[in-house]
Amino acid sequence: MNKSIRRRALMGTALALAASMVLTACAGGDSSSADADGTASATPAAAVKDPLVATFDGGLYILDGESLKLARTIELPGFNRVNPAGDEDHVVVSTDSGFRVLNATDQTLTDIEYKGAKPGHVVRHAGRTVLFTDGTGEVNVFDPADLSGGKKPEGRTYTSAEAHHGVAIELANGELLSTLGTEEKRTGALVLDENNKEIARNENCPGVHGEAAAKNEAVAVGCEDGILIYQDGEFTKIDAPDDYGRIGNQAGSDTSPILLGDYKTDPEAELERPTRVSLIDTEKKKLRLVDLGTSYSFRSLARGPHGEALVLGTDGAVHVIDQNTGKVEKEIPAVGEWQEPLDWQQARPTLFVRGHVAYVSEPGKKALHAIDVETGKKITSVTLPKSTNELSGVVAGH
Repeated sequence: MNKSIRRRALMGTALALAASMVLTACAGGDSSSADADGTASATPAAAVKDPLVATFDGGLYILDGESLKLARTIELPGFNRVNPAGDEDHVVVSTDSGFRVLNATDQTLTDIEYKGAKPGHVVRHAGRTVLFTDGTGEVNVFDPADLSGGKKPEGRTYTSAEAHHGVAIELANGELLSTLGTEEKRTGALVLDENNKEIARNENCPGVHGEAAAKNEAVAVGCEDGILIYQDGEFTKIDAPDDYGRIGNQAGSDTSPILLGDYKTDPEAELERPTRVSLIDTEKKKLRLVDLGTSYSFRSLARGPHGEALVLGTDGAVHVIDQNTGKVEKEIPAVGEWQEPLDWQQARPTLFVRGHVAYVSEPGKKALHAIDVETGKKITSVTLPKSTNELSGVVAGH
């Protein structure tokens, strides 16, 4: 904690303390706020365990991962997104100006920033975290363990030939897979060796979007007509059963060779609300479709502790799918029924899974729930001052 902040807190008058208590009660249990740039302006609450971070219109909530108690509110204007940084303490926040690193355990925004327009995907794999800045095409790779020093980690950089909405992932052997495209058209992916020399390329993946890694380091990116797999130095395309069968979002598990993906078939739709998901077997190079009987959104996909495929449906349930058979094993009630909004930036129920716990937000009720994936029982719920949008937390090891 900043020493000057501590001194000001200790020297505060009884009247100031009383006012602070009133403000805390009004904020639904929050014990601090922040200036518009995220600078701390009050003493933070006690340390949180396995913190969660949720975005709301104008800021961030930091919550205790066990009790869901709101520990701190940080004001941060603009549309912000959150992703695990890859260690026990930090979360990466995508802001209007670039990627910023939040120390969720200490409940403060650090000075570590990767500036650039349109910060996009954050990928964790093989002990490295990779940031892709859409507005510049810049890729930054670093070891998340180095964030604990409080300074910007030394890391690898690569700049795409042209800026585009892309994604990149570094493999255990130092190879870097990065998407190919322009602002108007995305076509596939290339692979660089540890010295950033191109060693492989595939441009048979129109509209490339999203990534996931499966068991034995099979890395996939989605296409508008299937999915593209890179493994052991070679690309393999798995075609969709439809001419237009878009897989744009995927979720992988180190314990399973099978990836979970979304699946859309209407290229003309303003917003398609699909009811089918895809299961991609990276060993057999086969794709299976599973009809859930309910739609879902791009914030609905996750994996369970044993590789289970999890999908939060608009029926309000978390659908647990056996990744090997495609059978829906159970449906866990989580939130009320909802509909995906037309604007992708608008809030909708969001699923974030860590270990055996599924965290599900319910913006319509300003609520957040913690659910045991294996028992299906709700652990706890909390009501927050404002509706939340994105939901993430610290996740060590990847």
